[in-house]
Amino acid sequence: MPDSIKSLLKAALAAGTAIGLIVLGLFTLAGVITGLLGLPVRLDLPQVPRLMGAALLLAGLGLALWLFKYRSPQTMIVSTYYTFVKMFTRAHASKLEGRTEPLVVNGPQKYVRNPLYLAATSIFLGWAFITGSTSSFVGVGFVLLWFRFVQIPFEEKELQAIFGDQYSRYSKEVPMLIPFPNRRLR
Repeated sequence: MPDSIKSLLKAALAAGTAIGLIVLGLFTLAGVITGLLGLPVRLDLPQVPRLMGAALLLAGLGLALWLFKYRSPQTMIVSTYYTFVKMFTRAHASKLEGRTEPLVVNGPQKYVRNPLYLAATSIFLGWAFITGSTSSFVGVGFVLLWFRFVQIPFEEKELQAIFGDQYSRYSKEVPMLIPFPNRRLR
């Protein structure tokens, strides 16, 4: 097996494991808190919110597929791997090792700086509505807090270090997580 494929598989395994453990941990914490507070396990949601959940889940999947048209899963895996290595080793975000991709401002990135996090949130929230699981709703809240206050700020420092003024302009023109229509690149 070529070294480039071995490196990609190593990065995918490490990044996937880190992401999986974080998400699993946040949803487990949500389950524990939901139980401690004595909240119901399931909400008896009517059909319309469940259908809305299915639409959210499909929209999230569609957004992720649209994103892959502009950023290959391979570059996303490699950049995620190096970002997590920096985060968990407490390396400074400006350390440029491993990140070589260009700044992508087309496709979904034209409307939101973090379309993959928006897609994941949409999928998780859709699943919460479909299942009516109280802990899933709380877990979505925790995942959003992780994205907003841990993951995105670190990545944005990293991207600022890599792309400088180009990223500064982009971040002023394109919203972080919610694609407000009046604020985007033209």
